[in-house]
Amino acid sequence: MSKVVGIGACVMDTLITVPNYPTEDTKLRATSSKIAGGGPVSTGLVAVSKLGESAEYLGILSDDNGGDFLRKDFKKYGVGTDNTVTRGGYRSFTSVIWLSENSASRTCVFDKGDLPPFELNIIHKQQIKDADILMVDGNEMSAAVEGAKIANENGVKVLYDAGGLYDGVEKLLPYADYLIPSKEFALGHTGEKTVEDAAKKLFSLYNPLVVVITCGKDGGYCFDGEKGTFYPVYPVEVLDSNGSGDVFHGAFAAGLCKGYDTLKCCHFASAVSALKCTGVGARESVPSFQQVEQFLKENGYEL
Repeated sequence: MSKVVGIGACVMDTLITVPNYPTEDTKLRATSSKIAGGGPVSTGLVAVSKLGESAEYLGILSDDNGGDFLRKDFKKYGVGTDNTVTRGGYRSFTSVIWLSENSASRTCVFDKGDLPPFELNIIHKQQIKDADILMVDGNEMSAAVEGAKIANENGVKVLYDAGGLYDGVEKLLPYADYLIPSKEFALGHTGEKTVEDAAKKLFSLYNPLVVVITCGKDGGYCFDGEKGTFYPVYPVEVLDSNGSGDVFHGAFAAGLCKGYDTLKCCHFASAVSALKCTGVGARESVPSFQQVEQFLKENGYEL
């Protein structure tokens, strides 16, 4: 039994570091390249595990090179895969990501592969019932909605990493206890002009416990239905920002497991996300709890 289980995307990323983005139809020598695991929920689960809480991925993977790598990557970071479904003869979800040293930004091109939709079985449903938190990200929408309903019915909290305006999000949003959208999602979905107004509207529409809007380099905004508070981004030298949002959501879930209130979870997750950006690779660069605790102390915040 794991405290945090997740349903969502699991991606094999090829990370290519370049001095700057090339112009079209030219050649450019890369500084480095590596293979790494990615995907919002799956990377979030790695963050949960590396921060000292138990995590398990509920999903479907292929038996190709991508699927084999992703299973081994989960194992390396202590994320459970005993109940992950394997299907042969399909193409894995993969992406190629360029990391610009000049701008500290990233550009991603992805192939979602051709795996069939993930379907919950009896074991998956029981794993959700036994968890403290179900993480979803808008991928595997049918299974995510079914899983969120089961969670709601059994007192399990649902954390929704709403980073993309996927088809069918309106089916999943009402089940979110911790609704954590990106600024792009929040403004796009609500039609509001500010994060404060977007948070209020999201809270009014879907009645979660809290809305947390992540704003990248500008930190974010936490709204509990009565009070809204901005939280900071913690300063670091950024080498790789890819996956920082995924790590934030996983760290937020880990903070909940540790008993933190929502604003403390925001500070904790912001610090974890910042430290992740100091290394290349969304998963391997997630810090330990002790590193985060020390980093926050150095920046004037006590857990």
